[in-house]
Amino acid sequence: MAVAFFDLDKTLIAANSGSLWVRRELELGHITRMQALHASLWIARYHLGFVSMQDAVARAIALLAGSPARPIQERTARFYEELVRHLYRPGARAALEEHRRAGDRLVLLTSSSGYLSELVAEELRLDAVLCNRFEVDAEGRHTGRPLGAICFGAGKRTHAEAYAREAGVALSECAFYTDSYSDLPVMEVVGRPVAVHPDHRLKREARRRGWPVVSWGVPEGGGAPSAPPAPPVVPSTGP
Repeated sequence: MAVAFFDLDKTLIAANSGSLWVRRELELGHITRMQALHASLWIARYHLGFVSMQDAVARAIALLAGSPARPIQERTARFYEELVRHLYRPGARAALEEHRRAGDRLVLLTSSSGYLSELVAEELRLDAVLCNRFEVDAEGRHTGRPLGAICFGAGKRTHAEAYAREAGVALSECAFYTDSYSDLPVMEVVGRPVAVHPDHRLKREARRRGWPVVSWGVPEGGGAPSAPPAPPVVPSTGP
């Protein structure tokens, strides 16, 4: 048995769920235009090299402090049904079934929240979810602290290494599918790194290293409409 790890945004689905969430929360009045602008500014600063995405994600989680978890879970469920569920790439489902027939464990490895990721795992019948999860106190409110390492960049590798170690599988026997250069720390340690609709930096790196570059197509209708950029963790940061 091996493990096949899959990224979510722009890999399994043909959109960035964080961007869609921010726009939806803004439209529904759960966040202000200023909060949405701040999310976009953090992304811009990240791309300019002024901040790490780990810091941006940690900051977003900290902003949850004191907010009740249940309303965000309920909004995430509606968000998934209305805006995410139809975004799966046709080739993603085919790749999942190929690994399932081979007897591999199917694991979601994403920077998205546990609230959204668990819905994806249920839909796709995955074996495990490695993602950003939020600490909730006895009263059902977020503490503003993450559970475990931030699942982004090198943090994703930490999660993958821990899962593979517990499963008794060498990472050299594992596969990882992603679109993002930020996932390079995981791509470098698995035996089968696959670039799926990669961004320009990952495409260049994949070609340099001889990694497969594949297209999984787009869902019927062409995927989601464009939306402003936002941190990967935003699908569950809520108000």
